[in-house]
Amino acid sequence: MADTKFEAVFCVINAGFSDQVMFAARKAGATGGTILKGRGTTSTEAEEMFNITIQPEKEVVIILVPAESKDAVLRQIYSKAGLESEANGIAFSLPVTKAIGLTGFDEKETPEQDS
Repeated sequence: MADTKFEAVFCVINAGFSDQVMFAARKAGATGGTILKGRGTTSTEAEEMFNITIQPEKEVVIILVPAESKDAVLRQIYSKAGLESEANGIAFSLPVTKAIGLTGFDEKETPEQDS
C-alpha cells in the first residue's frame, strides 16, 4: 500500500472543549478543523472499567493534516484534551487516499477534464 499524503485526525471530546483541541492542534502545525456536535453512548461496564463518567454531549473535531505532522498533532491534542483531562477525549487518525479542494498545501491540484 502506498504512503498517503494526508491523514484525518479525529478527536472525540466532551462538549465545550473543541477550542482546546484546536489550540493544541495548531500548536503542532495544524491549520484548521471541522467541529461536529454529537451524543455519546456507552455501557455502565465501560464507565466502571475505566473509572470515568461518560458525558452524553460530545463534539468531534476533524483535522486534515500532512501525514508527516500526524504524530505531533495527536500527541499535542492528547496532552491537552486526553482521558486525564476534563475534555475526556480520545484521538485517532485515518489515512486519506484522495482529497480535493485543499488550499494552503504545497502541491496544486488540477481538475480532471471530462473527455
